Formats: sequence, C-alpha cells, structure tokens
Amino acid sequence: MAICLSSASLSLPKQYHPFISTPQILYRKKKVILTCQSSNDPNEDYLLDAPVSVGDGFSFSGGKYSDEPSPADEWFKQGKIVKAHPVGGTGEKAKDPIFGLAMAGSSQASTDLFRWFCVESGSPGNPPVILIHGFPSQAYSYRKVLPILSKNYHAIAFDWLGFGFSDKPQPKYGFDYTLKEYEESLESIVNEFSKDKVTLVVQLTVKHANLPSTLAVFSNFLLGEIFSQDPLRASDKALTSCGPYKMKEDDAMVYRRPYLISGSSGFALNAISRSMKKELKAYVEEMRRILMDEKWKVETTVCWGQRDRWLSFEGVEDFCKESNHQLITLPMAGHHVQEDCSEEVGNIIAGILRKTTRI
Repeated sequence: MAICLSSASLSLPKQYHPFISTPQILYRKKKVILTCQSSNDPNEDYLLDAPVSVGDGFSFSGGKYSDEPSPADEWFKQGKIVKAHPVGGTGEKAKDPIFGLAMAGSSQASTDLFRWFCVESGSPGNPPVILIHGFPSQAYSYRKVLPILSKNYHAIAFDWLGFGFSDKPQPKYGFDYTLKEYEESLESIVNEFSKDKVTLVVQLTVKHANLPSTLAVFSNFLLGEIFSQDPLRASDKALTSCGPYKMKEDDAMVYRRPYLISGSSGFALNAISRSMKKELKAYVEEMRRILMDEKWKVETTVCWGQRDRWLSFEGVEDFCKESNHQLITLPMAGHHVQEDCSEEVGNIIAGILRKTTRI
C-alpha cells in the first residue's frame, strides 16, 4: 500500500480523490425484543435499545469486553469530537437492516453535523499535516507517527465516518457510504482544521481497483452482513493478512472496540465494501488520470511497502516515473506501512515536509 503526501490549498476541487453469538427473539406482551448473550448466563441480555455504555445488543459480544480500563479508553482520552459535514436524510431514527428494529444511541447520527473522532499533536500554530487512514483501519494506526511530526507541525489524524470512534450512521439514514459522499465529507473535515494550504498523508492505491478477498467478503449478500459483525474478521484478519504486521493484544483491543460495542460498525463496513466493489475502479482510473495530468502541480510523494500481500508492486515504479512523482520504497513494510515501520514512516514524512515547508 502507498502512503501518499500531497500539499494542497482547500477547499478541495471536485475531482480530488486522495485515498455473534446467535440472536434470540423473545416475545413479551407482543413486543419483539432482540437480545444477544455474551455468556451462558441468562441474565446477561443486551437489548437493541440498551444504553450506549453497554452497546446496542447487536454486536458480537453485546458490548461487554472488560470491566477494566482498556487501551481503547486511553486512546479515546487523547482525542476530541469535531462536528463536520451536514447529516442528510429525513432525520428518521435508524433501524437495523436485518430485523428492522430501532438501533441504540451509539448507532444514531447526530441531527445536524456528523461527529468525527480526531487526535491532534503539536502546536496549532505550526503548518497542518492531516493523516488519513485507509479502509478498514483507524486513526489509531498513526499513533506512533503523530509525536514524530508534532515537533514542527500540527499533526491531525481522524477516523473516517463508519470507523473507529466517529459516527457510524446506518445506510439510508443520513449517509450511504458512497465514494462521492466520502470525497465531500473529506473536504468538510479538512476545512475544520485549515482553510488554507494543508499537507495530506493518505493511503493510496495507484493501479489496483479490485478489493482483496479479505475485504471483498464483506460486500457479499448475507455473508457480508454476518462476517462484518465478527470483530476477528473485521479488524484482526483485515489488518494482519496483508503484510508482516504482527498485532499486539493491546492494539487489537483498540481496533476491535467499535465492533464489540455496536453493530453499526459492521453495517458500515458492509456498506462501504459494497460501494467500493461497485465504484472503486472508476475512481482509481480518475485518480490516476489526475495525478498524471501535467496540470497537477501539487508536489506528491508515494511511499510503498514492498511486502504488501494485497497489492502488487508491479507497475508502481512506471507510474511514478511517468507522472514525475517521487517514489520511496520500504522493503520490510506491508500494506499498512505506518504499522509495520511507524518510526521510519514518521521520519520520512517529516523529511519530505521539511523540504516543502522549509522548516
């Protein structure tokens, strides 16, 4: 996978493309209630309308993971919620797509603007650098890059809508997870941090328009809905099957957390997988055309992990030569270069920025 650095003035142009346990049905006075049990204890029911603190009852474990503070809690404390991009739809309360039952508060979008989880590092007076994670990762993947950049820059990482701690609206309830919606929402969140020149660090596929099988399975009819609710498939397998990255348990707990506390994470993963399967090829072709156009004057650097098991390195060198973009290869990194070689990636980004911002 590539990490691509581009400096651009916002707002972005229109064409810019940088990037369960078995449920049980109980009948009580003719009211249908969906429950999900995380153990053999019959008293451990988690309902769809349960408080946010215990999950919405549609997640793989009903939201109960541990009574002790977790690494996910510590990561959340480092960030803040930023509201950006208007919520579409009619304002109707979201319902799960399988049983049609109302989802809990953790699965509902806000009424005006979407809530994005963001982590900032460094002085706001320094040049802004926005770190944008790929699918299906989180801002957490840049946790070791942020402090390296914070010495001279205002480094910001955010969770995309549908991932991490950001809003995860149900499809058809304000956000449908199309690539066009992601493009428009990117402009909104970036403008919250800087309306002037900003450097974007994005995960970028250059020539590869087909989803790897590990991700494509989430777009399948029925199986996609089931597998996207499994935190081991949705986070662990998706992050470790694409390269040499060996996930520590503390890190795994952060990546699993959204799937453990709410079924909305899985539904969002299912929706974006279907959109990417349908739309990705056209977007990649358009992105390639833009980056190779002689009118593209934004200085761009591609950093590629050569041990990527999902995306072949074939054609990457030719693309960079033809488009006159700098290519930096990381022989020991896989698809998630910021996880495999975080310190090296942080120093590479800082070095490139020094040349472009003259710090």
